[in-house]
Amino acid sequence: MNQTAYFTDSAKVMAKGQITLPKDIRRRLGIGTGDKITFVCEGNKVLVMNAAVFAMEAFAREMSGEAEKAGFASEQDAMDYVAQMRREEIK
Repeated sequence: MNQTAYFTDSAKVMAKGQITLPKDIRRRLGIGTGDKITFVCEGNKVLVMNAAVFAMEAFAREMSGEAEKAGFASEQDAMDYVAQMRREEIK
């Protein structure tokens, strides 16, 4: 049985709509000073994600299946192709 570990905390919304993300939440999401976050709304829920992680996950979803379409059967095939392209650039 797959169980997701839930972690909750809360923050107060200030007059200008600002909140402070609790330290434990920032640490768990890998968010530091100056980092950006992404809010994802799903129905009546809001997910808060590290923006860099969200962007990488979105990119991975968009690229899903593209390697197979290009004829790469494995990660090694893709690495070999990149190595070959680099060798050709050097010439």
